[in-house]
Amino acid sequence: MFTGIVQAVGRIEKLSPLQVNAGRLALADVRIGDSICVQGCCLTVVKKAKGKLWFDVSKETLRVTAGLGRPGGVNLEKSLGLGDRLGGHLVTGHVDGVGRLLKKKGSEYTFAAPRTLARYIARKGSICIDGVSLTVNRVKGVAFEVNLIPHTLKVTTLKRLAPGSKVNLEVDLVARYVEKVLGAS
Repeated sequence: MFTGIVQAVGRIEKLSPLQVNAGRLALADVRIGDSICVQGCCLTVVKKAKGKLWFDVSKETLRVTAGLGRPGGVNLEKSLGLGDRLGGHLVTGHVDGVGRLLKKKGSEYTFAAPRTLARYIARKGSICIDGVSLTVNRVKGVAFEVNLIPHTLKVTTLKRLAPGSKVNLEVDLVARYVEKVLGAS
């Protein structure tokens, strides 16, 4: 489990296996087999050396995510430990789908979600975009809006987004379970 509170921005340097320069992410307590949220996707550490992490990434993971198949900046977060503070919301790192940025106006960013995910996105609910926990301000059909404060833009990769950019989306975990319990399809 993760919180969606990005701990560092790293950089994908090589693709097979995925090699990430961890940037300012503290690695002293990271071990082989640990889970790291990379751009919203939970990946398993297979090697660690000199400020870098390696991950095996399947073709299926690359097919259903955005931003892991090319060199560039990535949001990083280590998994939660029991007793850790939960500053964002519960995030699994299981990307539900790829959305895209429709427009940005100042701090307001409007995204489009795949139609199959839109039903889980609610005003004042939580959404995880590229591993960042955010609050939804408005929803209209498949479009939803979030506000990005200057701090979030400074410490994540979201500042690089331009209209048309693809993003990894993880909808609220609670919404999915409520739907299951209520028997909706």
